[in-house]
Amino acid sequence: MTTLSAAAASPAVADAADNRFSNTFLRLKKKLERGVGKAIADFNMIGDGDTVMVCVSGGKDSHTLLSCLLALRERAPVDFRIVAMNLDQKQPGFPADVLPAYFESIGVEYRIVTEDTYSIVKDKIPEGKTTCSLCSRLRRGIIYRVAKEIGATRIALGHHRDDMIETLFLNLFFGGKIKAMPPKLVSDNGEHVVIRPLAYCTEAEITRFARAMDFPIIPCNLCGSLENAQRKQIKAMLQTWAREHPGRIESIATALGQIVPSHLADTSLFDFRGLTRDTEVAEGDIAFDRPELPSGLGAIRIAGGSTCED
Repeated sequence: MTTLSAAAASPAVADAADNRFSNTFLRLKKKLERGVGKAIADFNMIGDGDTVMVCVSGGKDSHTLLSCLLALRERAPVDFRIVAMNLDQKQPGFPADVLPAYFESIGVEYRIVTEDTYSIVKDKIPEGKTTCSLCSRLRRGIIYRVAKEIGATRIALGHHRDDMIETLFLNLFFGGKIKAMPPKLVSDNGEHVVIRPLAYCTEAEITRFARAMDFPIIPCNLCGSLENAQRKQIKAMLQTWAREHPGRIESIATALGQIVPSHLADTSLFDFRGLTRDTEVAEGDIAFDRPELPSGLGAIRIAGGSTCED
C-alpha cells in the first residue's frame, strides 16, 4: 500500500531555522551543503528536470541528505523535483506517524510505502541470525518499483564518506576485492541511477548536524537484528586510526579517487601481458621510492612509533 502527498510548499524553513542556531552550526550547515553540492557537480548526479526520490529511513543520514538537497534546490542553477520516500516495513513499534508529520511540516512532497517485509524476514531467517542481507534485498526491490511508479530519474541514498571507506575495507579484508561504495551507479535492474550525495560528508559532521536540527530520529534497532560484526570491526579500526593518526582517513578517502591500474595487478584493467618497453604507464617504476605525501601529512606516525617522513 502506498500513500502519496504533495504537502503545501512552506517558506524557506531552513533559512528561518538558521537564525535560531549559532555561527558554529551555520558553518557546519554550509560545509555539509558545500560537500553535497561538490559531489553532485563532480559526478553529475542531478540535472535539469530530474525527479530525485530521496530514501528517508528516519535515521540521521537520510534526514541530513533531505535537508541538504532541499536547501541546495533553492539556489541551484537547475530545476529538479524532490520526493521523500519512506518504507514502513511493519516492524513492531515502528512509529508510522512520525515521518508523514515531519514531511508535512517542512513542505516536501512525499510517498509512504507500506510493505510487510518484516514478517518475510522473520519467517526466512533463523532466530539470532543477521537479517540485514535479506531485508536490504527486499527493500531495494521495493525502492526500484516505487521509483518507477513516480517517474524518478534519480534515487538518492544517505550513505556518507565513512560508509564508503568501511565498505572498501570490508571488501578488502573479507571479500578479496578492492571495491568500495560508488557515489553514482546504475541500479541492479538497469532502470535507475542511484546517487549518494553525502559521499564527501563525514559521519561525525552529520551526527552533529542532526543533533542540532533535532530531526525526528527513528532508531534502526526496531527489528532487533544483530549488527554486522565485520562492519563493526572495521568501524572500530577506522575510529582508532582517526584518533591516533590524524589525516589517515582523509588520505584513504582521497585514494578512492586516485586509482593507478598499472600499479595494481588486475589484468582486466591494465594490459600487463602486452607490456613492453614502449608502453606508457602512469608513474613508472617507483617501487623503491619513498611515497610522496600531501603537504601537512609529513609526520603521520606509523604503528610502532616511526614516521613516514622526518
